[in-house]
Amino acid sequence: MYDADVIVIGSGGGGAVAAKELGEAGLKVLVLEAGPWYGNKKWQNPNSERGGEWSSSYDDLDVGIYKRIYNSYENNMNDGVSGAFRFGPSDRRRTPWHRVMKQKGDIWQLSGVGGTTQHYWTQSPRAFPSAVDGIWPISYQELIPYYEKAEATLPVQFSPTTPKEELFYYGAKKAGYQLIPTLNVTTPGYRPNPNAILRANEHLMDPNYSMEQLSNMVGCTLRGHCVNGCTTGPTVDTIAKRSTLVSYIPLALKTGNVAIRPNSFAIKILTAQDSKDGLSATGVQFRDTWTGEIGELTAKSVVMAAGCIESPRLWLNSGLPHNAWVGRGLTNHCFDWVAGVYDEKDLMSIMGMPSVYPYMGHTSGARVDIPGTGIFQVSCLSPGLMSYLTYGFSEAGYDALNPPEPGAPWDIRGRVVGPALQELMLNYTRTMSYLLLTDDETLYHNRVEVDPLLKDENGPIPVVHYTPSKKTLQRRDQLARLACETMQKSGAKKIIRSDTPFSFMLHLESTMRMGFVVDTNCEAYQVKRLFIADNSVHFNGIGGPNPTLTTQALATRTSEKIAEKYFC
Repeated sequence: MYDADVIVIGSGGGGAVAAKELGEAGLKVLVLEAGPWYGNKKWQNPNSERGGEWSSSYDDLDVGIYKRIYNSYENNMNDGVSGAFRFGPSDRRRTPWHRVMKQKGDIWQLSGVGGTTQHYWTQSPRAFPSAVDGIWPISYQELIPYYEKAEATLPVQFSPTTPKEELFYYGAKKAGYQLIPTLNVTTPGYRPNPNAILRANEHLMDPNYSMEQLSNMVGCTLRGHCVNGCTTGPTVDTIAKRSTLVSYIPLALKTGNVAIRPNSFAIKILTAQDSKDGLSATGVQFRDTWTGEIGELTAKSVVMAAGCIESPRLWLNSGLPHNAWVGRGLTNHCFDWVAGVYDEKDLMSIMGMPSVYPYMGHTSGARVDIPGTGIFQVSCLSPGLMSYLTYGFSEAGYDALNPPEPGAPWDIRGRVVGPALQELMLNYTRTMSYLLLTDDETLYHNRVEVDPLLKDENGPIPVVHYTPSKKTLQRRDQLARLACETMQKSGAKKIIRSDTPFSFMLHLESTMRMGFVVDTNCEAYQVKRLFIADNSVHFNGIGGPNPTLTTQALATRTSEKIAEKYFC
């Protein structure tokens, strides 16, 4: 007798989607999540008390608890050691879970129901068709109906124009880019970001409504702080920023077939030999992160959706059959970050406004897509995060010690300190910043493995190796130059290239690749009934676009294949 039809490990970008889709197919689904559940009555104080064990009812969702935890205090939310948004146990007094990086950088991931989508910037573009067709084991056309379903479910819609987007479009047009009128991008150009954020509140400019009233109504208030956590909406499932915590999780609970257990770190995939299927997944062993107790649950199928680091770690720590590509082929989009400072008089002549207002609107509302190279997108943040990424986080060292080479389209490259930093920070409201995402190469030596000696309470810890190829770095440098030239066209008087460390990791992909570790249904070649529904199954870095929507489309497709193959 099984505990469930399917166990899903992880409730982030892919796991929550699989839970909802499988629940709607009539299957009994249990979800294990390592981190906390924010906004549920069973966990009134999720960071200081153990609370309940399971929740399976939509009525358990509580927007009051959600809004009490999510706030605009940057350090409280985003501190990687003790913040509400971190990869670690619910109890914020305890240390985060450890990963070893063999190079300088940072891994910006979260545990908790909703996973890293709790702080994602909501960009939901499709992969570049040129990165899929003739390369992946499936075609781009195969993905389109699943993209469309995910886009309708979240929902995804084009970002509104606030001052920073208006300035971005002005520069993009002056630089010669054309508007891209389609979701399937095949040529370079600019467009509004397809974002998973509800449309702006229809009463936003009505003086009869206070900001407090607006924040308790349906619709985005364009207040910014998307990364810190959105608090706009009257119920959990109408919060404006559509993390899977507020989109797919409520829909999963409404099926009546899904139960979710937070604070439960999966440590082993259980298997058995079957005369028909050979080695098959039969369940999961997990650890209660509050008590340390070990539990086991059984199921007819298991879905790993723990992410590009934890899914290969779980495979390796479970003693599953050797596969030379498990954990290999890590891609990262090799980020960079540039920013431009503008004079008030120029902004007035271009937009009729004295400021960029970087704290207004969606975190990122506009982009330039360049298939074959990558993308750059306006990405203005709240002051702490923006200053960290713009002035303090660099591969290049201190700008004062390494002035830009002659002819470079930037004035500053690297970390800024002292009076120069003070001056730049004083100009925060007249600063616009871009995030650059590079079309990365899929290389065998970039990998996730487990340390042979070091363990934490959840087993041998993951070790992450990432070194970008020469070709990736050339693309990154080209993107930086194109982005800075676009800023120049928009009137920026001083341009900063941060030269972000290569191993700043947010868009991790490809460590359990389709065609190498899993088949085209995302079922493991060597372990039947074991499926993967996270970024790790991507064959490559999808050309540079943000990967979440592709993961959600694949998770939708994989859930359909599970139901058809094993439960019809």
